[in-house]
Amino acid sequence: MEMEGYYGKKSKWPKPMFWGLTAFLAAVGIGLGVIIGHFTAPKGPECAVPTPDSNVGSTPMPGVNVIDPINAANIEENLRYFTKVPHIAGSPAERSNAEYIRDKWIEQGLDSAKLVPYDVLLSYPNDTIRNKVSILEDGNEIFHSRLEEAVLRPGDDHPDVVPPFNAYSYQGEPEGDLVYANYARVEDFEYLEKTHSDIKLNGTIIIARYGKIFRGNKALNAQAAGAKGLILYSDPADYAIDDGDIKVYPDGWWLPETGAQRGNTFVSDAKGDPVTPGYPAKPFAFRIDDYDTALPKIPVHPIGYGDAQLLLGNMTGEEVIDEWKGHLPVTYRLGPGFNDSSRNVKMTIHTTRETRTTYDVIGFIRGEIEPDRYVVIGNHRDAWVYGAVDPSSGTAAFMEVSRVFGELRKSGWKPRRSIVFGSWGAEEYGLLGSTEFVEEFQRVLAARAVAYINVDSAVTGNYSLSVKSTPLLYQAIYAASKKVPDPEDLSTSLYDTWRDRLPADANDPNTLPRIKNMGSGSDFAPFMYRIGVPAMSMTFYYKYHSLGISSYPVYHSVYETFYYMKTFLDYDFLRHQAVARLWAEVARDLAESVILPFDCTDYVTKITGSMDTVRTAYEAQMAAQGITFDYIYSALANFSAAATEFEKVISQTDMKDLMALRRVNDQLMQLERAFIDPLGLPDRKFLRHIVFAPSSKNYYAADAFPGIVDAMYRIDEALDQDARWDIVKQQMAVTTHAIQSAVSTLQDVLAFDG
Repeated sequence: MEMEGYYGKKSKWPKPMFWGLTAFLAAVGIGLGVIIGHFTAPKGPECAVPTPDSNVGSTPMPGVNVIDPINAANIEENLRYFTKVPHIAGSPAERSNAEYIRDKWIEQGLDSAKLVPYDVLLSYPNDTIRNKVSILEDGNEIFHSRLEEAVLRPGDDHPDVVPPFNAYSYQGEPEGDLVYANYARVEDFEYLEKTHSDIKLNGTIIIARYGKIFRGNKALNAQAAGAKGLILYSDPADYAIDDGDIKVYPDGWWLPETGAQRGNTFVSDAKGDPVTPGYPAKPFAFRIDDYDTALPKIPVHPIGYGDAQLLLGNMTGEEVIDEWKGHLPVTYRLGPGFNDSSRNVKMTIHTTRETRTTYDVIGFIRGEIEPDRYVVIGNHRDAWVYGAVDPSSGTAAFMEVSRVFGELRKSGWKPRRSIVFGSWGAEEYGLLGSTEFVEEFQRVLAARAVAYINVDSAVTGNYSLSVKSTPLLYQAIYAASKKVPDPEDLSTSLYDTWRDRLPADANDPNTLPRIKNMGSGSDFAPFMYRIGVPAMSMTFYYKYHSLGISSYPVYHSVYETFYYMKTFLDYDFLRHQAVARLWAEVARDLAESVILPFDCTDYVTKITGSMDTVRTAYEAQMAAQGITFDYIYSALANFSAAATEFEKVISQTDMKDLMALRRVNDQLMQLERAFIDPLGLPDRKFLRHIVFAPSSKNYYAADAFPGIVDAMYRIDEALDQDARWDIVKQQMAVTTHAIQSAVSTLQDVLAFDG
C-alpha cells in the first residue's frame, strides 16, 4: 500500500486507519521510552543535536586527568570502612553497604544512582545444628572438626562471622570410609580407577585439598565417582609453604592451621540465580526446584589443615605417589578408612538454601554525544567474611575511581559516552548480581554496551599487575598502563614493570606484557560469554610462577582482614592506587575517544595462534575422520585481510562526520558480538562465545575454541563415536561461520560477501 501523503500527494490511507496507526506508533514510542528509562539515569536537559561542525568529542575540559587525582590514602580509608564488619550476601550488612554506595555516588557527583533488587537462592550454615566432620569409634564420636576458626587477633572477632561452609552443599549426615583424592580433579579420579581398582569409591567420603580447579568441579567429580560426601582442606603445600622461615597469620601472610576456605559449589553455564536460569530473579520469575539445578547432591564441607592432619594421619592403605603428597607431617595414604577398623568418618552438614534479596547498585554519568553507548565498570560488594582482599580491595579502589569521575562531572565535564557504574551483589554465590543484571537488561546491553571493565580484588599480592582481557582491549590497556606510574619506582611506568615481571615471551627483548585469557571467576563472565561485550579484569598479583600457589593464602577465610592487607600486601596502598589509576584511565579512554580504541589485528593474531594450538593437538585425529582445518584457516585469512583493510578505513575517517564515526564505532562494537552463537556451546547453552569460554573441567580457567576442544576431549573413549564426531564436525563449521561473521562486521556495510 502506497504512502503518497508523505510526499505531499493525497494519501490513499483512510483517515481512521492513519490516525489509528499514528496513535499506535506513539504508544510504542512511549513504551520504549519507559523501558529505556528503567535502565538509564534520569535525563537532564536535552543537548542540541550535534552538527558536523560541532565538537565531536565530549565537553571540552583541557587536560582531563583521571590518573593523578587517585589518592592512596582515600583508598585505605575506604577499605577500612568496608572491612569493619562481615558482609555476606543477603545480610543486613550487605544491604547497608549497598545503600552507602548509592548515597556516596550521588554525593560524589554522579548524575544518578539506584538500587536494583533481585530475589535469589542463597545458602547459609544452620543456626542450630553446626556443620562438622567427625571420627566415630564403634558409632561414638571421638573427634570433630573445629566449628569456627580460631580468633588470632582481638580485632578479628565479630558476632556476624559466618562459620566455614560451602554454599549450596547438600544436607546430610553420611558415614563411610575416608579416601584421599589429591585435588579431586578428573585426572585424580581416573588415576584411582586405573591404578587402584581395588578401592571402590562408591559410598565413601572423599577428602581432597583445595587448589588447581574450582571447588564446584571437585564436588561434581566426587559425586560422579559415587562418593557420599566431600571434605575439602587447604594443604600447607598450597597455602602455607615452608620457605625456611614460614610465618602464618597473624605473623605472616600464610594461612594458619585453623583457617578454612569458604566458597560456593555451584557449577553451571548459566551462573546467576540457580533457580531462574536465563531470566532475571524478579517477583514474576518462574523458579525451578533447586534439586533440578546443577547444585551438588552430596554434602561438601571445608576444614582447616590442622583438622585434616588428624584425619589423614590416621588413614590406612597404600602410600600415595610423590605428586599427591602435601606438606603436612603425616604419611599421605589413599585409604579407604582408618588404621583402626572400628573407626570411620561422619559428616554432619545442615547448610540451608533460602531465597533472599540481594542488591546491585547502579550509577550513571550520562554521555553527551552518545548517551546510548555505555562503558560499564564494576566490582562486586559481598564477601564471605571481612573480604579485605576479595572483594573489598576492589570496592575501596572503585569508590575512589567514582569520586574522581564525580568531581570531574561537578566541574562541568561530560564524557562522550555514558559511564555506568555497577556494584554487584551476591557474586560469591556464583556471579548472581551481575548475571541477573545482564539477564534483565540483555537486549539493551547487547545493543549498546561498549565494554565492561572489572576489578574483583584490586590487590592479591605485591609483585606485578596481572590482566585478563579480550584481544580487542589489549592496546587500550597497554596505552593506559604506560601513563600510570609504577608504585615502586615513580620514574618508570606500570607498563614497564608489568612487562619485565610478566612478559608474554621471556626470550623476546621486545616482548609485550602478558595478558591472560578470561575464565569465569568474576563478574565479567555474563557480559563476555552471554552477550559478547568486550571485557577485561585486573589485579595486582603475587609471584605465582615461583610460589606455585592457586590463590593468596587466606582466601575466603576469617583472616582476610584490613590488618592482613596493610601488613602483608600493600602497606602504603600504592598498588591499590596503581590499579585504580589504570581502571579509571581505561574507562576514560573508552568513554571519551572519538573512535573506540579497539584493535582488530590483535584479535586476528590471538585467535590464529589459538587455532594453531588446536590444530597441532588434533589435526591427525581429525584427518583420519576426513575433517579438515582448511575452511577455518580460509576464514582466518579473510579475517586478517578485513582487519587490515578496516584499519585503513579508520585512518581515513572524517573526524567531523558524526555519521561516519558512528558507523565505524558500531562496526568495532559488533566484532566481539560476531563470536556469539545464540545456540551456545554443546551442553552449555548459556555460554555462547565461540572463541573464549570457561573450561568445562575447571570454571576458573579458560579455553580457546571451547566447542572444538570439549568435543575432542577423550574422544577415543566415547561410547558413541559417530555421535561425538558429528559434534566435532558441527563445531568446526560453527567456528568457521563465527570467524566469517566477524569478517562481515568489518567489511563495507553493504558488502554481504559470502
